Amino acid sequence: MAALLERIKRYARSPQGRRTAEQVRRAAADPRRRAQAQGLLRRFGKRH
Repeated sequence: MAALLERIKRYARSPQGRRTAEQVRRAAADPRRRAQAQGLLRRFGKRH
């Protein structure tokens, strides 16, 4: 598990990881995308 977290941290610090993070931030700021994500979370969150 620690190795997986280390790989995720390394990716997040890489240029590609930073680009991905920026794309996610932009998508989260878009009201239409935010509504889509909330709809998906509601749909999958009700499954137990």
